[in-house]
Amino acid sequence: MGLPFGIKPQANSHPVAEHSQSDSEASIIRDGDLAYVRQTAGNGASGYQEAVGAPVETRSPLGYHVNWLTIIFLNLNHMVGTGIFSTPATILRLTGSVGLALVYWVIGFLLAVAGLAVHMEFTSYFPNRSGSEVVWLEQVFPRPKHLFPVAFAVQSVLLSFSSSNAIVLSNYLWRIVGRAPDPWELKGVAIAAYTLAVITVIAHNKYSLWAINVIGALKLLLLLLISISGLVILGGHFPRIENPGINFRHGFQDTTSSGYSLSQAMVNITFAFSGWQNAFSMANEIKNPIPTLKKNATASLLIVFSLYFLSNIAYFAAVPKDIFLESKELAAAVFFRTAFGSSAESALNFCVLLSSFGNLLAVLISQSRQIREIARQGVLPWTEFWVSTKPLGTPIGPYLLKWGFTFLMIVSPPAGDAFQFVVSLKTYPDAIFHAAMGVGLLLIRRRRSRSETPRSDF
Repeated sequence: MGLPFGIKPQANSHPVAEHSQSDSEASIIRDGDLAYVRQTAGNGASGYQEAVGAPVETRSPLGYHVNWLTIIFLNLNHMVGTGIFSTPATILRLTGSVGLALVYWVIGFLLAVAGLAVHMEFTSYFPNRSGSEVVWLEQVFPRPKHLFPVAFAVQSVLLSFSSSNAIVLSNYLWRIVGRAPDPWELKGVAIAAYTLAVITVIAHNKYSLWAINVIGALKLLLLLLISISGLVILGGHFPRIENPGINFRHGFQDTTSSGYSLSQAMVNITFAFSGWQNAFSMANEIKNPIPTLKKNATASLLIVFSLYFLSNIAYFAAVPKDIFLESKELAAAVFFRTAFGSSAESALNFCVLLSSFGNLLAVLISQSRQIREIARQGVLPWTEFWVSTKPLGTPIGPYLLKWGFTFLMIVSPPAGDAFQFVVSLKTYPDAIFHAAMGVGLLLIRRRRSRSETPRSDF
């Protein structure tokens, strides 16, 4: 079988399995230049990985605090940042019609499902390594050594900032205070908020995951409130709303024919769903990871899509399309003011602020595992600093790196441009690496079939 980058088994060679005396499954499988080593970790999972990769941590220094509920809320907190409160209006402007806007949310969900299936299969092959894409690209493309780890590290480390949500959080804190800040006041509060998030995750691993669960539950309740309100409005039981179904009567009227607008809408939809893969970065911290992730990562995506779709229905039921298009406020703000009156906007401001903070925590936790795994592969200098979890049992080095890059991104671009800038900057490189993983999945299936590696549990 031809393997990428010139790795080929010898012409008349066959895979050779080496067994230990105490185990019926082979401990090493050799296939030409490749050697697959079977290793077991403290999360109860075992699997074969190419020997050139970073070794499996038999005992996770970060503990095993990620349970089924935390998986759901890690993903939910990442997906539900500020997108569902603002993106629906953007999607409507770009697509031109309510009908196509709703279709785009379904397409975004289907793309996320496809990505979820890829992540699940990769995790079933390497269930005892945290870091997700970092590990998988290393294992799929082992030669030349470090090529894909370095490429992914450049993208991951240089783009490891969360400036957009920090700026949004700052905006809503100033709205609650009732004062319009100047640009540096806005940036100063954003830096303070992000610093608080970093201190939270550095201080204690287990308690920061508890905070994720609490904030995730509050987000869930908020989206349920919006969704149920929308159904009540559509049923005609909301006296403040006249003619609630008007936006749905000619749902595809005014649909745009602009390819640029439609492609931009797809970028925004993809960004709104990003985060469904969050918990996969912590596989080695999950007991029995394959069935646990399979069930609960799927559940989190289904929950978020259902609430996203129903929230869009609620927005379009309560707010006339022309008002929606003309407003420069959050879609959720227009909805709350129309449905509940202006006094409800203050409560919404606090909810969006809290949602942004939860997103900061979820992204910090998962990306710290990826940066730590990049260091374990030998890509970053001063490996011990990045890998160490001393003295608090948390990866302080990756957290400080993220703080540094986020600080730079907050103070550098104009605050108003940060969100769309980050959407574009992050989405396109992600798409390239996702395509590489799709190709890699076919390669790894072929290699495992040739070497007669035992089937995974996927």
